[in-house]
Amino acid sequence: MESLRIGIFSWESLYSIKVGGISPHVSELSESIVKAGHEVHVFTRMGNRSSYDEINGVHYQRVGHDEFGRVTMQMEHMCNAMYDRFFAVEELFGKFDVLHGHDWHPVRALNRLKMHNNRDYLLTYHSTEWGRNGNKYAGWSEAREISHWEWSGGYESKEIIVTSQHLKNEIQSIYQIPESKIKIIPNGIFPSKIKRNINPQEVKANIGIDASAHVVLFIGRMCHQKGVDILVEAVPAVLSQHPDIHFVFMGEGEMRAHCQWLAHENGSAHACHFLGYAPSEVFFDWMDACDLVVVPSRNEPFGIVVLEAWDAEKPVIGTDAVQLINNFHDGILADQTPESLAWCINYAFGDITKTALMGVTGKKRLMKNYSWKKIAKDTCKLYKKIL
Repeated sequence: MESLRIGIFSWESLYSIKVGGISPHVSELSESIVKAGHEVHVFTRMGNRSSYDEINGVHYQRVGHDEFGRVTMQMEHMCNAMYDRFFAVEELFGKFDVLHGHDWHPVRALNRLKMHNNRDYLLTYHSTEWGRNGNKYAGWSEAREISHWEWSGGYESKEIIVTSQHLKNEIQSIYQIPESKIKIIPNGIFPSKIKRNINPQEVKANIGIDASAHVVLFIGRMCHQKGVDILVEAVPAVLSQHPDIHFVFMGEGEMRAHCQWLAHENGSAHACHFLGYAPSEVFFDWMDACDLVVVPSRNEPFGIVVLEAWDAEKPVIGTDAVQLINNFHDGILADQTPESLAWCINYAFGDITKTALMGVTGKKRLMKNYSWKKIAKDTCKLYKKIL
């Protein structure tokens, strides 16, 4: 395949402003596409970094913009800055062959490039506003505006990538996007990034957990979509059978204070540890130190944390929204209720040695199907299709 010059548009990356799961997706996919012999420029926000860097072969074209007002207004300013920066970059590096946007945030920039400059683009949906609101339509004006941006990107883009069959069904149902336009290419990680030789006892001791205690880990945004409140409500039923288990919650979000209150109300605060946002090294430590990872989501477009758990060879319990898991093979599936989640956790710790083997099975599946090398290859095939 001849070398392509590719413009990636995203409001976040690992080397600008990191918000959530789009960050590693954008940066790690870009690096893998570069390794395949292509030139990649990521148009993203500046944060506290310089306007340009080349990192791991990827050109980061960062833009500053006004950050006042609602998030849609901020994204409008970002899109205007990206549009202007795009032509300055083309003057220096040459014309782009492919433009690829991620989620709704850069859609206005890409639509302007299509309308005024005849540039087609691809769009990857990472989630929908409907899903982020817990599988329901939100009535406030900003949510409606975000949904319109999502619909517009689906309508104007030439090809669409989604990370799962679940998300494909969702965008077809909500936005009536033709099936012929949608390609499923899963998310991924760099295998063996997370599993390391650490001392679990030391990690637990850092927050006062006894060395012999078992640990259940939640990591993600503390919001309605991710179902963290379901897990907190399940804790008492787990402690009634396994009183030595501790629950570690990593992440920030609008439900953190509510979940801390729930833990106090149901008498489980002594076993629940809310760490807030943590840097990658701390996340890796806990992923290696825990016994079990729980993904209690109400809506989960893909579930990158499942791959991260498998990379550390950890078993996963997820709700039926987490379609990655093969039940009782590489994880356990629960209903979206505290009672079901508690049953699954108690079952897992009934024979934790046997349960741990599910994590080993998951690691094998990760190595076979979810490496960035394979995902980059499939993505580049789609790039060639739209040329």
